Amino acid sequence: MGSFSVCIHFDRQQYPAIQTGMKSCRGEYQQYELQWPLEDIDDEHHHQDEHHHQDEHHHQLETLTRSGRNTVGDFDKIWQEHCEDEQSLSEYACAMRLLAVDHWKKKTPSDHDRIEWCRRTCYEFFRGGGLLKCLEKDERRRQHTLGGAANGDSCETERKRMKTADYNTIRLPFTSKIRLLDVGSCYNPFMEFEDFLAIGIDIVPAVESVYKCDFLNLQVQEPLQLAPDTIDTFLRGSLRSPLERVPREIFHVVVFSLLLSYFPSPYQRWICCQKAHELLALNGLLLIITPDSSHQGRNAAMIKSWKKAIESMGFQRWRYGKDRHLHLMAFRKVSRDTGNNLLTNDASPDMLYIPQDFNEFEEESVFTDDFTRSESEERLLVEGFGALPEGMDELDFS
Repeated sequence: MGSFSVCIHFDRQQYPAIQTGMKSCRGEYQQYELQWPLEDIDDEHHHQDEHHHQDEHHHQLETLTRSGRNTVGDFDKIWQEHCEDEQSLSEYACAMRLLAVDHWKKKTPSDHDRIEWCRRTCYEFFRGGGLLKCLEKDERRRQHTLGGAANGDSCETERKRMKTADYNTIRLPFTSKIRLLDVGSCYNPFMEFEDFLAIGIDIVPAVESVYKCDFLNLQVQEPLQLAPDTIDTFLRGSLRSPLERVPREIFHVVVFSLLLSYFPSPYQRWICCQKAHELLALNGLLLIITPDSSHQGRNAAMIKSWKKAIESMGFQRWRYGKDRHLHLMAFRKVSRDTGNNLLTNDASPDMLYIPQDFNEFEEESVFTDDFTRSESEERLLVEGFGALPEGMDELDFS
């Protein structure tokens, strides 16, 4: 349920009618604002009606998430118990879909919509010159690294490299549908876009078009050595729910929209990113959207830490954006020779932390200026302070 963490605990000032104290499956408090303050609705009668219906959904979500586990430490056990509570998760999925479709989608400007950001990012990367710039930069880096190597030798090396990776590498011109895996999909919003062959998975789907799947335990099999149109046919006709295994290197895009903060431990977030790397074809995109309603620069250290951790797996960050309530990141899967300057031995799962990981006892301590950071976090904060611009400001790292 990728949308879980964004709705768990609402801001008291914006939503006074909603009781606070909701808990996630990690048994810790979370506080994220919705993207659309109720005060933005001009018509007072319409405002009251919308407020009433939205409060009903919020109350239902609160009731369903109060069953969060207070036990910490054995995260695998906590997660397994969470996935087995299908009745509550099904009710939650329906409530989450109603909020996403009936409230969020209607009230959000299109240029601030997370689904639209994903669509636009994919289009600009695959069809708008983004990938081309990346490949040209890779080639310049390769030529510089080769240095004094003979031209013929470098050409022969490149021909061999391309031949061995033909089936599982995204190349230009890119003319096929974009094979996209939406993890924690809920209702598979990408199905409406003609350019995508969208596969949605969730632990408890809200609609039939989404496959039931526990991504943490999804088995990754050997890649398919097939032509692109044959792979498309495979994805359309061979997948079954519950989805338990998928060939590696089969997707062009993997989307984690409000997903990673849903998991109770950094290690589980690490496993998710590693699995995304396995499922992506070379030059594919991992899109990560994670909630953050704190003031500008508050969690710059966290974003810098995430970047280092994810790039250590064989990614390069291509784009970063900061919305009022969200961080939006796009990472390209790179070859080992392309990304060898990024692969580090000092990266660890703990680097994929969120503020709530340190908030076991105090409800709002990590959202105040009284929260104490370690020396390393302070250093990262200073280095990355300028990385969180106001509004939907996108930085192109191609």
